Amino acid sequence: MRGTWTKQRLPDVRGVRYRVRLAGQGRPLLLLHGFAGSSLLWTPLVPALLARGWQVIAPDLLGHGGSEAPADPARYTASEQVADLATLLDALDVTTCTVAGYSMGGRLALQFAVRHPARVTALVLESASPGLLDLAERTARRQADETLAQAIEQRGIDWFADYWDNLPLFASRRALPDDRLALLRSQWLAQRPHGLAAALRGFGTGTMPPLWDQLHELDQPTLVIVGALDAKYVAIGRAMTERIPRSRLVVVPDTGHTVHLERPDAWLAALDTLPVL
Repeated sequence: MRGTWTKQRLPDVRGVRYRVRLAGQGRPLLLLHGFAGSSLLWTPLVPALLARGWQVIAPDLLGHGGSEAPADPARYTASEQVADLATLLDALDVTTCTVAGYSMGGRLALQFAVRHPARVTALVLESASPGLLDLAERTARRQADETLAQAIEQRGIDWFADYWDNLPLFASRRALPDDRLALLRSQWLAQRPHGLAAALRGFGTGTMPPLWDQLHELDQPTLVIVGALDAKYVAIGRAMTERIPRSRLVVVPDTGHTVHLERPDAWLAALDTLPVL
């Protein structure tokens, strides 16, 4: 599957080395992976995306995969990572693009679209959240993320891979083909404890600024994709589409949190409904 990617670049982005995988020459599509993943987790979709005329741009996000992992959580905040994405696109000579993000990557896609609306032609938000408005919920989430960060630092990546694999949120992924399961686990095991811990502390859901009050400002065509088995994110998706003017909710049957790997056909079919801009 690695041969699907035609290029790899390692640009310096505001003092941090990023790894970016690229393929194709068409309309730019920026793909942002989830927590503990990397650009390789988009690999199964790349052939179909190229056939549809996309230029695929998939960075390993800060602290993940082959990108550098600064120790300071302050380098992982929403404003810092949004500035990184803008600089990265400049380095690739990409002025505007469609931005698709999964889970943590979806949160970053939203942050980028709010801060750089002119650069985003369309949004695809898979199992993503605009954050937490309630102060008590944010505090509880920060505490939970700190507990997980400390556990990763103390127990290591093998422990984390087992823990992450057994979360109820991801139960439906266990029906994936063996090659997809192996790809997922290989990405978890390739992470660095201090990178994951810093990402949790600097860009966790309880740490990032919530965007609910800014959603009405988004005027790009927006797809909100969720799995029907993922009740929490179905509810979040419905609330988001009520606030984003040009949005559409896609609920994929018999699917959980990771739609693009569990049902890539449905993910791609939803993408096909975006207007060609």
